[in-house]
Amino acid sequence: MSEYQYYEFCAVDRPLDRGQLAALRAISTRAHITATSFTNTYQWGDLKADPRMLVERYFDAHLYLANWGTHRLMVKLPAALLSLESATPYAAGDSASVHSRDGSILLDWYSHDEDGTDEEDWDDGTGHLAAVIGIRGELAAGDLRPLYLGWLAALPDISDPDTVPEPLVPMGLAALTGPQQALVDFLRVDPHLLRAAGAASASAAVQDDRELARWIAALPAADKDDLLLRLARYGSTGLGSDLLRGYRRSQPPSAAAEPRTAAALIEAADSLRSATAQGGR
Repeated sequence: MSEYQYYEFCAVDRPLDRGQLAALRAISTRAHITATSFTNTYQWGDLKADPRMLVERYFDAHLYLANWGTHRLMVKLPAALLSLESATPYAAGDSASVHSRDGSILLDWYSHDEDGTDEEDWDDGTGHLAAVIGIRGELAAGDLRPLYLGWLAALPDISDPDTVPEPLVPMGLAALTGPQQALVDFLRVDPHLLRAAGAASASAAVQDDRELARWIAALPAADKDDLLLRLARYGSTGLGSDLLRGYRRSQPPSAAAEPRTAAALIEAADSLRSATAQGGR
């Protein structure tokens, strides 16, 4: 196969209406379209629409894969759940960009590796978005690790890493969730770079029930009453994310003991890679 492209879009917060479905069908007569998804593959030609426009208008996530080595992932969240101020420090050129539009924040991550296109490693793209979509809920709950991982993936494409400061490091880089590991794999984050970055990451305290219990116990009574009222009226939908978001905001990302640059992280990763190679001899 000389050319292959895979496009998948997903709507999470609300299904598409009839008008939106008709607009999408006008873009492609052969795509598989449902109330929550749009999937198509191309062995010649291309999608007759801008993927970013489709996410802005209709969807909450998009995954793209091409057999010449290109991977792309876009995730959209309401600005009320992820602020532009929180996301912008994790932007890094075209490979990890952040956009604000109509009350939403759009994260756009890009990875290219011409060496990873052998037919023996053939990947048709299916299953990747399902594996990684959980990062959207994690970001909504205040977990900034996906943002940091997207920034790490972009470092090899930075032209002048000496001038790029490292953003604040989220806790828990040594204990990634399943969706976060899927993000690492899809964006091809260098494992040595991830290990070097994790040296400045605090432990995943959000996974420590005792710490979370202490934080909940210290909440004002009025806040607890409000949470119980919401539970009684609407069920548990959204309550867990709201609690974790509040907890994580009370545990801000940590800065490295010494401020690091992208170049320093790349150098540390190279040292770890050399040490690993020597240890395997």
